[in-house]
Amino acid sequence: MRLTRRRWAVFGVTALGAFMGSLDLSIVNVAFPSLARSFPRDSGAALAWVITAYAIVFAALLVTAGRTADRLGRRRVYFWGLAVFTLGSALCGLAPSVALLVVGRVIQGAGAALLLPASLGLLLDAFPPERRAQMVALWSGVAALAVATGPSVGALVVTAGGWRWAFYLNVPIGVLTLSAGRTVLADDRPAARATSPDLVGVALVTVALAGLVLGISEGPGWGWGDPRVVAGLAAAAVLGAAFARRCARHPDPVLDLTLFRSRAFAAANAATVVYAMGFFAMLLGNILFLTGVWGYSILAAGLAVTPGPLVVAVVSGPAGRLVGRLGFAPLLLTGLGVFAVGLAWFVVRVGLHPDFAGTWLPGTLIVGAGIGLSFPVLGAAAVSALPQDRFAVGSAVNQTSRQVGGALGIAILVAILGPAATAAGAGAMGDALALTRFDHLWTYAAIATGLAGVICAFIRSPRRALAAPSATTTAVAAATAPSTAAASDGR
Repeated sequence: MRLTRRRWAVFGVTALGAFMGSLDLSIVNVAFPSLARSFPRDSGAALAWVITAYAIVFAALLVTAGRTADRLGRRRVYFWGLAVFTLGSALCGLAPSVALLVVGRVIQGAGAALLLPASLGLLLDAFPPERRAQMVALWSGVAALAVATGPSVGALVVTAGGWRWAFYLNVPIGVLTLSAGRTVLADDRPAARATSPDLVGVALVTVALAGLVLGISEGPGWGWGDPRVVAGLAAAAVLGAAFARRCARHPDPVLDLTLFRSRAFAAANAATVVYAMGFFAMLLGNILFLTGVWGYSILAAGLAVTPGPLVVAVVSGPAGRLVGRLGFAPLLLTGLGVFAVGLAWFVVRVGLHPDFAGTWLPGTLIVGAGIGLSFPVLGAAAVSALPQDRFAVGSAVNQTSRQVGGALGIAILVAILGPAATAAGAGAMGDALALTRFDHLWTYAAIATGLAGVICAFIRSPRRALAAPSATTTAVAAATAPSTAAASDGR
């Protein structure tokens, strides 16, 4: 009885960490219009770095952080991640400028990268193998709940105390989790033999991604021939190639290129990057539309977008179970098709005059259903063709693909809407022009979704996935987690 209680206490502590890391993303989206009003002299491209800096650092460090947790001990790295994330949150709340706010977000991203894989590793260590898929699914459900409630919670917090409290909210949660973890989490022994993480590879991919995002987001404002834009895009190409070459030669690379020998894995990750480029642009774009074109308050906008994540949370579970019956490609194509229909609804039906019940709510529900049918299944498809002892690292790579796609998607959002519109809303260019640009944004997201669907058509369901529901369930559970890098090979 005492052992069972301890295991559930471990679940509670690790789930709190996942909740904090997941809540932050959706809260920041809701807080974006308030940020723009606080820093009116900063362009939309500069403000977009508040989101993209976090995604870039998180993506670059995720797999390496999981390896570090294996090497140094998951409990120790989990506490480091909590402390760094909490410190970054406090710095974001105190930041007097966008530059310092971005620094705080970089620190947050590093903390999240340490926190999430170690969190899942501790959870898996606490439960026997036959319970792990169930516990990962529950742990992922907590993260999904955070994303679903983030817009409404964030809107309440920002309305009551301003955007700074969207970050301050993490501080008491972090302190509480640290305190509880010291009494609940048992110390774990590091792996006897483990290579050092490839810090040079981490630096290469971080700077390459930053250069690519810089070039895309600042190109419309600075000019595509501006030396800074050209330098950013050139650095992305050169350093990206150097990163790929280093990964092919390093004994413990940031990105394990041998995983891409699986066609399903390669196709699923390519589709994930493209899909995320449209998905994350839509998430932030919807908040900007509601506040900038329809004139909603932050609270009203947060409540207006909440039904979508709630539908995702409801649909994603049954979608995972349907994989064993239908296979990956049919379910993915259905989900992506529904998502594209929802985006088309926004383009065709949403106009200048606010109409939540008649136009916005139906579109949001359709989009949520499409996401729920596709996003977790896409992650499961990425790992399904791999040996089960490689689910962990495969899922971590897939999560990295999401973050990379998300960072690029936000940069493209700035390019489509324009820096002024992103920062100041529709008033910067007139309502009619603003609506046209948001139509272009939703159209872009639909095109990205369609391209992802074309790639998904090449994903074949392994026979063992269709014949063995337990293996499929494990794959889905692993893929829906924010990261499973710490669940190392052979566990």
